[in-house]
Amino acid sequence: MEFLELAKQRSTTRGFTGRAIDEGDLDYILSAARVAPTACNRQPQRIIVVRRPEGILKVGKAYQTFNAPCVLIVCRDARDALVRPFDGKCSADLDIGIVCDHMMLAARERGIGSVLVGLFDPRIIAQEFGLPDYIEPTTLLFLGCPEKGFPSPERHATERKPLEETVMYEGYGEK
Repeated sequence: MEFLELAKQRSTTRGFTGRAIDEGDLDYILSAARVAPTACNRQPQRIIVVRRPEGILKVGKAYQTFNAPCVLIVCRDARDALVRPFDGKCSADLDIGIVCDHMMLAARERGIGSVLVGLFDPRIIAQEFGLPDYIEPTTLLFLGCPEKGFPSPERHATERKPLEETVMYEGYGEK
């Protein structure tokens, strides 16, 4: 499958059947995270795989779980983050975004749905999973079989802005 075709097939899934993910598929998804590029190869991501019902309930205290049979708590290790010296901007959130994108695309390739959530209470996750202070819960990635299937990959024709609205050449506002 060509990359753009795969990218168009990836979609947000907010309802899962609850059926467990095959171990080989989970390993494949996690391997995609491992090979994702990060700033200066620091690899600040730390991924907690949650599949047991009691763990899913813990995640549910911080955010709804959509009946997902697997939740990846993607954290950043503050000790491994690269900080831009000019303004103090930390690269770890960008790195984690890339890591999660790799995992979501790998999941879709295997017929597994995903939804990436940043709007959760990180204090609850840190407390429930006993995270040390230098490990920051950054995002939750819910994985599973979509309850309603996948939407059409052609939806982007109407659901996305045309390139000329988001891309500029040689300066801001230039077409």
